[in-house]
Amino acid sequence: MSENLARQFLIREDVVFLNHGSFGACPRPVFAAYQNWQLELEGQPVEFLGRKLTENMRGPRVALADELGTSSDNIVGLTNATLGLNIVAQSLDLKPGDQILTTDHEYSALEKTWAYVCRKTGAEVVVVSIPLPLTTAEQFTDMLIAGMTERTKVLFLSHITSPTALLFPIEPAITEARRRGIWSVIDGAHTPGHIRLDLDSIGADFYAGNCHKWMMAPKGSAFLYARPELQGLLNPLVISHGWTADSKQPGAKGAFGNSPFIDEIEMQGTRDPSAWLAVTAALDYRRDNDWWDVSAHCQALAQDTARRLADITGLPALSSPEFSAPQMVAMPIPDCDTDWLKIALLEQYSIEIPVFKWQDRCIARVSVQGYNSKGQMDLLIEALSTLLNLNKSADRSA
Repeated sequence: MSENLARQFLIREDVVFLNHGSFGACPRPVFAAYQNWQLELEGQPVEFLGRKLTENMRGPRVALADELGTSSDNIVGLTNATLGLNIVAQSLDLKPGDQILTTDHEYSALEKTWAYVCRKTGAEVVVVSIPLPLTTAEQFTDMLIAGMTERTKVLFLSHITSPTALLFPIEPAITEARRRGIWSVIDGAHTPGHIRLDLDSIGADFYAGNCHKWMMAPKGSAFLYARPELQGLLNPLVISHGWTADSKQPGAKGAFGNSPFIDEIEMQGTRDPSAWLAVTAALDYRRDNDWWDVSAHCQALAQDTARRLADITGLPALSSPEFSAPQMVAMPIPDCDTDWLKIALLEQYSIEIPVFKWQDRCIARVSVQGYNSKGQMDLLIEALSTLLNLNKSADRSA
């Protein structure tokens, strides 16, 4: 199956690409749809951007909302999840002494976002250390609830963490935050297309996700979700044609007839929206190729690879399987020069994979997508065993 699917992607044949989690990879039919939108834009820019854009932007919003379990009025198209989370973080009315509660597993760009917000507002970040290995939902939830105080105004969590590739059981903490009047802000950069999502059921106040990672849309496609009653809290980072002076009034419409939430954020000056417009093609591709079945195969291969490496290193996993991201696993490796190892894997084995230090652990984070194969996993195990001088030999037949 993987060889067949590999031909549908544009990944170079001279690279063993095991890093889908960073920027994703786009199937050929989806990339063709993306280029077709770009050609249409260049053929008549005034018609495309001046007369058709509002309606064209609506199509992916409707299709994506259906996939994500919410209304198309609750999401807006963006270029990346970081932008969406910045819109939220810089819109919330925080004051000196207010606290943003988060974990020690968050993405560094968002750690910087909240540091910036705190510098401007006088709020402060409170970091909860999530003990590892993560083996129960209660273990996670209890730590967060213990960190909530009367000063907590924001609960900020990754749904799937970037450095540790953990799938956090976020719903109980969100429910408790709502009960206490705490805004919940979720970084879902890795979740759309990686796990099934029902945003309304999750109950988060704000949720941002990328479509260009596991959903396999072109780079520069993402969304921001906001619960209807809180959309009026948000302000665009750029004021442009979508803004109106009365946008904060009850029942106000944006400049293009949508809600202010949609028009103010979507319409922020001239840009190429083709990546967002190709989201519909990505959803069609996934459906036509039974991608949830493909994902299940990838999950089994990812978890098996992590188990095989753990058998060789003797190092414990960061979580039990149910709390590991299905297709992306952060695999502990012996202490080493991670920068050297990353380069050696690429130069000697043509393996593209993130290798880094997180806290006191060295980690190789493997992603498995439909274009990957067991042979590539065998090569990874062999390469790590050789470069790290591991005592046990890799079992290629495992």
